[in-house]
Amino acid sequence: MTRVAAVDCGTNSLRLLIAEPASDGSLVDVARDMKVVRLGQGVDATGEFAPEAIERVRVELDGYVQRMLDAGVERVRMVATSATRDAGNRDEFFAMTADLLGRVQPGAVAEVISGDEEARLSFRGAVGGLDAADGPFVVTDLGGGSTEVVVGDLSTGVHGAYSSNIGCVRLTERTLKSDPPTLDERNAAVGYAHDELAKAFDAVDVSYARTWVGVAGTLTTFAAVHAGLDHYDPEVIHHSRIGLADLHALCSRIVAMTRDERMGLGPMHPGRADVIGGGALVTQELARNFADRAGISEMVVSEHDILDGIALGLLD
Repeated sequence: MTRVAAVDCGTNSLRLLIAEPASDGSLVDVARDMKVVRLGQGVDATGEFAPEAIERVRVELDGYVQRMLDAGVERVRMVATSATRDAGNRDEFFAMTADLLGRVQPGAVAEVISGDEEARLSFRGAVGGLDAADGPFVVTDLGGGSTEVVVGDLSTGVHGAYSSNIGCVRLTERTLKSDPPTLDERNAAVGYAHDELAKAFDAVDVSYARTWVGVAGTLTTFAAVHAGLDHYDPEVIHHSRIGLADLHALCSRIVAMTRDERMGLGPMHPGRADVIGGGALVTQELARNFADRAGISEMVVSEHDILDGIALGLLD
């Protein structure tokens, strides 16, 4: 049976999915993992990857490649998103990925994908397993450096997509300097989030969407905290729902916490605690727009995202 591997290198994390096809065309997970590597460390300010950030990715990707070899992976695709689009020294990063991925599939190298393709891959992964009757869907992928807003349905696919230049790492580095953030810092962050996401909502009509699907680590962490989990449990989180009133309250609580207080929340990953406040403010701005523009009252959280979209593409 064909096994494929998908790797997503974002601004904050490096994630792996090894999967094989089920008889109905869906995916069967063989392995799924996430490491916080913070590749986007300082890119917004310097325009280049920090050498130590590239080294963190190299170490973790080397481990992923060994797992692919052990699992008998035949095809691999690695996508690199927001931080890589911005970095002046990206050639050094690509050479490293070619050296490692070539051990699995000759010629494989990380790809910089457009915001539009990123959005479409995220949508394909996120809506798999949902009921078509709950569509049309608006999917948001809230990452470290960008946030994708995608509208579509199961029968006709994506109708509109936009990649906003805002994410939890980028917003934190720009505006949220204190621990916890001051009121002035939070106000500045809200203003920046409002302005950046306004571009998405000008480009994508979400008014007819019926269900909001949230993917990626910030939103799945909120779902875990909301569920009262003492550790991160993907099976509990996948397709769980949070009412927007509860989501606003949770985001307000998290953004006002110190990093140490956030680490006291059982499901919180250590590599996310310092930037999730920025993610909370982006989430609140998304929630306000979906309530006002589409009358949506809750968020459905999906553990399936761009990785699943990549893997399905490899199996097509």
